[in-house]
Amino acid sequence: MATEVGRNMNSAAETCIPGSVSTQKYSDEQNGRSTQAAIRLLIVEDDPDISSLLLYTLERAHFNATAVGDCKAAWEAMADNAFDLILLDWMLPDMSGIELLRRMRQNTAFSEVPVFMLTARCEEADRVCGLECGADDYIVKPFSPRELCARINSRLRLVSNRLSSTLQASGLSLDQKSYRTSVDGSTVVLSATGFRLLRHFMNNRERVLTRGQLLDSVWGANVYVEERTVDVHIRRLRKALEPFGKDNLIQTVRGAGYRFSDMG
Repeated sequence: MATEVGRNMNSAAETCIPGSVSTQKYSDEQNGRSTQAAIRLLIVEDDPDISSLLLYTLERAHFNATAVGDCKAAWEAMADNAFDLILLDWMLPDMSGIELLRRMRQNTAFSEVPVFMLTARCEEADRVCGLECGADDYIVKPFSPRELCARINSRLRLVSNRLSSTLQASGLSLDQKSYRTSVDGSTVVLSATGFRLLRHFMNNRERVLTRGQLLDSVWGANVYVEERTVDVHIRRLRKALEPFGKDNLIQTVRGAGYRFSDMG
């Protein structure tokens, strides 16, 4: 059912270098290098070649990865193991990856597990559907293994950040308790909505958020606000960050929504 990483994969496959992660779980103080051995990733992919490439790539990045080829096997694997992140294809033999994602988000046991859609479906409607169904990221095939590892590490840093009341990124600091925002010690003046919007972005770093998702999370699902209101507040937030050179942290993802990224 699940296949483990082989040691004799084709050496021509592209390797990746994981970024450092600040929590004890992700660091190895004895040898001084980053290691992800404690991080468990599940690959749900029915193409053997892509599955093998992913396994090899993630092994080189020191992750503990397992691969399955359909949704039934994925559900069984999740029931038996606690995975830190899931790479999910859309087109699978027994059920669509989107349907599996919907079931995960409706199940309290798996609702908080980060999921990256990894699929050949590249239309705008597909990307929006994946994100609105609960995907934390949407990556189109063919993909860069190095970029994939960078996005995984970014998501893991987010998990680490959530352990603290203060969110930080590229010199930008947001204190969730005191409602203060600063850049390298200098205060950034934000409205209450601007603060909530920035906090939601920083708590969902590298995740593409649609306007509908932002409305529900920042304004509330029971409040009627037009989607263009989001664009207005994004512009105001960027304007507040611009004097500090941090307005580029909030990126526009054409055809999908917005993303907070400190990856450059």
